[in-house]
Amino acid sequence: MTKGFPRIALAPDRLTGERIRERLSPDACRGTPRAELPGAGADAAAEQAAVLLPLYCRDGAWHLIFIRRAVRLADRHSGEVGFPGGRRQHADRDSTATALREAHEEIGLAPEQVRVLGALRPLATVSRFLVTPVVGEFPWPQPLRPDPREVARIFSIPLAWLGTPGHHRVRAYPAPDHPEAREIAFFDQYDGELLWGVTARITLDFLGCLMGP
Repeated sequence: MTKGFPRIALAPDRLTGERIRERLSPDACRGTPRAELPGAGADAAAEQAAVLLPLYCRDGAWHLIFIRRAVRLADRHSGEVGFPGGRRQHADRDSTATALREAHEEIGLAPEQVRVLGALRPLATVSRFLVTPVVGEFPWPQPLRPDPREVARIFSIPLAWLGTPGHHRVRAYPAPDHPEAREIAFFDQYDGELLWGVTARITLDFLGCLMGP
């Protein structure tokens, strides 16, 4: 597998929420921000943002919630698969507050239902955002509802499927000879949805943390 995207092979359903929290400890999974574009540093002028990786356990199996964004002309990520999240606002005390607020607004997940398990290394994107991924678990079932202005669909993928090595690969995007070519992870389609790019990288970072000691 291409450097930076290790082959993931794990049995996540053996982990409890507490064990996941331990594997997301600051010493294990945090660090200085890294850039989406190889060789680039984190932009000092980048906007702070956060996303929530919402986890739930159903019938003994962990599932990770994703969204497909609504189609909007002003949104460069229109129609793409992602996590609920967005820009940090002045009223947000930290990245966790941003992630929880955005998840409440976008998919109707009440903050008080979420047990925050930890956060991952921030990622500086080519769109000049510094994104902090926050991981949280919530009880299932839950009456989730998409905000139609921002979210076209809410769906989940089992962690065991995401953690199967044959379900993801890496290729140069947009093309090997492009001046901004970068290694991009792509997952196989799941339930008609395509997980790729920054969201796929964050997903692989999370799975990599779960492989801890």
